Amino acid sequence: MTEAATFHLEMTRFIRAPRDKVFDAFTSQSALAAWHCPRGMGVLEATADPRVGGKYRIVMGGRDGAKHIVRGEYQALDRADFLAYTWQWEAGSLPPDLKTLIEVTLTEQDGGTHLHMRHSGFPDTQSRDSHLGGWQSVYNRLADYLDPSGSAATVTVIGDPRSSYCRTVRMALAEKGVAYTLQPLHPHTPEVLAHNPFGRIPVLCDGPISFYETRAILGYIDEAFEGPSLLPQWGVTAHARGEQWISLVNCHAYDAMVRRYVLQYVFPKGENGQPDRAVIDAALPEIARHLDTLEQAYGERDYLVGTAMSMADLFLAPILAYVGMFPEGAALLEKCPNVQRAHAAMRQRPSFAATQPQLG
Repeated sequence: MTEAATFHLEMTRFIRAPRDKVFDAFTSQSALAAWHCPRGMGVLEATADPRVGGKYRIVMGGRDGAKHIVRGEYQALDRADFLAYTWQWEAGSLPPDLKTLIEVTLTEQDGGTHLHMRHSGFPDTQSRDSHLGGWQSVYNRLADYLDPSGSAATVTVIGDPRSSYCRTVRMALAEKGVAYTLQPLHPHTPEVLAHNPFGRIPVLCDGPISFYETRAILGYIDEAFEGPSLLPQWGVTAHARGEQWISLVNCHAYDAMVRRYVLQYVFPKGENGQPDRAVIDAALPEIARHLDTLEQAYGERDYLVGTAMSMADLFLAPILAYVGMFPEGAALLEKCPNVQRAHAAMRQRPSFAATQPQLG
């Protein structure tokens, strides 16, 4: 096939699997059905006739019911070194009469396979760039499919496991059943700054894709992976209410409960290395007001919105766990039976136990 244009994209990935298995993943119908779509989507149909001149077709479906259909023809098959095939959207982001070319080269590397992909024939940079994120996500799923460690080969949480926000992200992954790798690092380290220009943790990496800011990370986790939804399940009002509680935690409760209370005990900066009583005493009335607001919000429920756990509960649970570790916080919680009951329900969840930080 002659390239229709000079615009192309290239990417490489390391797949911890033998070359023949990687090659077969591109030609087997059952394999294509398992991995060949971006995160947050599923393959509804996959057919493949793996011979030169043979055709393939993949129907990808989103959770919103939209379908994205691609088809093409195998141009070259050299197991397990190289394959080339055309790429043509029936329903997707490029005109259905436009054919582009994909060339995949596989080489042995470090006990696995180095994959190089070249996708050429784009009519302009915009259409080329629109495919970059999709291909990155698709190859994340390929790594999940072939690597013995599954999604832990691509999904990494960077941050100090003692951080309440880091724990929130880890709890979300556990609730969704997503295997991941924890890279314990402090804020502002070079590795963190490489992903977040503000140096804050946590950072979530999914292969070459990375995110910072915990609410954005949880949104990605919820949409990208299967498993129970992390959003309230009762419509737009419930969604807005959940966002309200997340905002309260991030904008108000965290400052009073963690920055101006818990951290005064963990990293005391007062006289003679003691906690700064002035800072603590100023924070306590605010903490009491926040807890009272939560007490009224819970009522007889165990969760902040509706009858099921949501993101809001994941943001709050690690913070309440810390508040209850110190005398004034424990005393304030004693006055809030609804908050105590709800927090006890969160402590019983496997995701809470699995992310318990080692304090010292």
